[in-house]
Amino acid sequence: MKHYATSTWYGSGKDGNGQVTTESYVLDRTEFTFDSRFADGKGTNPEELLAAAHACCFNMKLSFVLGEAGFVPATLETTCHVNFENGFINGSHLSIKANVPGINQQDFDACIKEATECSPLGRALKIKITIDTFLKN
Repeated sequence: MKHYATSTWYGSGKDGNGQVTTESYVLDRTEFTFDSRFADGKGTNPEELLAAAHACCFNMKLSFVLGEAGFVPATLETTCHVNFENGFINGSHLSIKANVPGINQQDFDACIKEATECSPLGRALKIKITIDTFLKN
């Protein structure tokens, strides 16, 4: 299975602008600029898109891992912060709020560890991933 997105850039790096469209058209010619990446400009940026992708991928993987352990999550809410410094993405921090009926902290921590090690996007990133969790059950 392959998925795609298309990006088009117009002009110079600092004064130009770009658009990104995803296969599903959830993003459809969504704008990004130098200011949306490095300042407070309108539009998206690669790091925001990567953070969204990492949070989504992790939630799905964690849901599968929990299911394999005999638990069904009521909710998994993951916020991802991508660290972009000096022109490099050097870390991703996941904050997870979970409501998983019947699970104890030890089993939940084991599921978090497995999901972190096996998440497709997390593995592809090859950067430091840190996590904090809040379990409500």
